[in-house]
Amino acid sequence: MFSAATLLTGPDAGDILRAALAPAGGDLLSWHPVQVDYRPGRASSAGYRARVRWPDGPVSDERFAAYTGTPPEGTLTVGDGQDRIAVWRFPHDPYLPGLATAYDPAAVARLLRGYRLGDQRVRLVVRAYRPRRRAVIEAIGARGRLFLKVVRPSRVVALHRRHRLCTDAGVPVPPSLGYTDDGLLVLQALPGITLRTALQGRATAAAPSAAALLSILDRLPGELTEAPRRQSWSERAGHYAAVVAGVLPAEADRARQLGAELGAPPGTGGGTAPPVPVHGDFYENQLQVAGGRITGLLDIDTAGPGERLDDLACLLGHLSVLAQIQPARASAINRLGARCLTAFDSTVDPAELRYRTAAVVLSLATGPHRVQEPGWPDATRRRLELAERWLDSARRPALMS
Repeated sequence: MFSAATLLTGPDAGDILRAALAPAGGDLLSWHPVQVDYRPGRASSAGYRARVRWPDGPVSDERFAAYTGTPPEGTLTVGDGQDRIAVWRFPHDPYLPGLATAYDPAAVARLLRGYRLGDQRVRLVVRAYRPRRRAVIEAIGARGRLFLKVVRPSRVVALHRRHRLCTDAGVPVPPSLGYTDDGLLVLQALPGITLRTALQGRATAAAPSAAALLSILDRLPGELTEAPRRQSWSERAGHYAAVVAGVLPAEADRARQLGAELGAPPGTGGGTAPPVPVHGDFYENQLQVAGGRITGLLDIDTAGPGERLDDLACLLGHLSVLAQIQPARASAINRLGARCLTAFDSTVDPAELRYRTAAVVLSLATGPHRVQEPGWPDATRRRLELAERWLDSARRPALMS
């Protein structure tokens, strides 16, 4: 059976990149996958870092992406006559046409001048890139910086309006300064550092209170509920279990059992509660902090109608995983998690909160493979164990005190 995960990360991936470079005369010196979006039963994609020697002699570090699905017309494809894979070189993502502009220093310099934030010199830093989905480029000029978020053109207007809606409501999201038709959104930088950075350092006092975290969710505007409803973490548990099972067959039964139990936890609302505005991906790396205050709420692409339970569980799940992968800072991270759990228990059903948190941790069990972390199978197992502990605490009321 065709395995997209194996094809995109195994030795054949190097052959795919070599074939893609052949028309330009490039010689692939080395490569490694850095982002794998494996989707069981559907097309999958991957991102790579590579070193390439070009025909005229220079060697450069490059980013590439590959996709097992049918790409837009004109996209380079390579294959063996049976399977064809689309391949492109960053920033020429056929699904993100605005990315080429966002990564063009001359074009961005003109953009910065338009906002009175620079001159002819501009430095561009890739902060995030998920092939086919989105990219974030930090643009640093002489008098300031902006963030250029690139999404599919069909999504940019709604995202711009979502930013404007939240800023008008007093939510400290990055103000949107405008957008282009090809999917480039111009965002103002916010003060502070991410809560994750604060927790990983020694600035334990920088962590906001649980009350402040609840307050920022309370401020999300009601108009967000007019968008399509988001699936809950429980409803997505089966998908994430299938991803783990596909990339780590030795843990397939364990993952599927978790997915089945978390997909229909006993006594929960099952997604039938009246929707409220939610962030949709509420965790420590989406929060800017300074002096113990929340100064920013990032990445509102997923904001819309949902269950408050999901946002609270998302934060708890991410904090528990962060403590697992940062043992030197685990005590500080777990203290914040414990404070949040106590506060959140008074606002939602404690058992439902733990079931939902377990589902979030299950979703994060796909992360080590997605970013091709060294030793990712063991890291995946540790996250499955963590999800099982959250599930066990949901089943046992004595553990909820």
